[in-house]
Amino acid sequence: MGLCWGSPARDEPQPITTRPFNSGTSSNYSKNLESSVASSNAEKSQFSEAANGSVGGSYFSPKGQILETPNLKVFSFGDLKIATKNFKSDTVLGEGGFGKVFKGWLDEKTLAPAKAGTGMMVAIKKLNPESVQGFQEWQSEVNFLGSLSHPNLVKLLGYCWEDKELLLVYEFMPKGSLENHLFRRNPNIEPLSWDNRLKIAIGAARGLAFLHTSDKKVIYRDFKASNILLDGNYNAKISDFGLAKLGPSGGDSHVTTRIMGTYGYAAPEYIATGHLYVKSDVYGFGVVLLEMLTGLRALDTKRPSGQQNLVEWIKPYLSRKKKLKTIIDVRIEGQYSSKAASQAGQLTLKCLEPDPRSRPSMKDVVESLEKIEAIDKPKGIQNQL
Repeated sequence: MGLCWGSPARDEPQPITTRPFNSGTSSNYSKNLESSVASSNAEKSQFSEAANGSVGGSYFSPKGQILETPNLKVFSFGDLKIATKNFKSDTVLGEGGFGKVFKGWLDEKTLAPAKAGTGMMVAIKKLNPESVQGFQEWQSEVNFLGSLSHPNLVKLLGYCWEDKELLLVYEFMPKGSLENHLFRRNPNIEPLSWDNRLKIAIGAARGLAFLHTSDKKVIYRDFKASNILLDGNYNAKISDFGLAKLGPSGGDSHVTTRIMGTYGYAAPEYIATGHLYVKSDVYGFGVVLLEMLTGLRALDTKRPSGQQNLVEWIKPYLSRKKKLKTIIDVRIEGQYSSKAASQAGQLTLKCLEPDPRSRPSMKDVVESLEKIEAIDKPKGIQNQL
């Protein structure tokens, strides 16, 4: 899924992203979609119970909650047609593997459909019937976001399951995705400042730390810039839980699962073995940190040979101060101290350790980022801001 809300639909080629990695393994999925969606009311009841009990236990921050009962509204398809002006083309916010995302309007108190321009703007994701991601990812999204609440997770307001129609209704994130701000050279969008990049990194890290420290550890599995959405104040919220998995239990160190995700962000041990660790997410976070430092995509086939994979190319620079300076995004030049940049480089390097056991926990990553944020800027830099 991973769509950019609050920005127009994309028409330019995207980096190599695929879910699953081996697309052939999902070829049977679309054949089963119709029968899955046309399940009986008894199945719907079982699904609701699964959503209620999918995640539980302690959590990372008192500001986050694990909900005993999903606080979700069940929308009718007719209501969402009204909210989006019958899914009119001028309400399209973006498009991805799941389908299109539409802008809609709801009454703030009742969540009933409202006239365009009144009430509360929302983002409505509508399944493309030909999507290979389909029902299972839709169900995963409802299970997890219906059971979890945290300031750094995007809020799911409700869903619609009517005949073959599958939709999800989210809070609207006006500044779209981190990807949009980092990589779209749009003259109407100001480059992200060093301070805002740190703020976004800390928010996203808190979201992952919350998932990892719940009683039944949640492995997000698809952490990337397009799945980090921004509100009007650049507060980061993790979106798209279609690939999320409950973590290992009973003393196991990992879960074994079919390899799915996005090239360039997935941890090497997961690609090699299918073994998924909580710290596999930490690797993906390290890739996004590297993108934020450099302003460059994790994968870009337009770059020269040897530079197309960002981690392979830049990783040797991260531990050398003079080299590090040469790869930091020129758009934030003069906004950071060398000490802050050096510590950010060291943290990125730790997150990208080949052995998952050597990577820090996300709780430790949060603490490290907060220390970097607290580093005083030299007076000359402060005067420039």
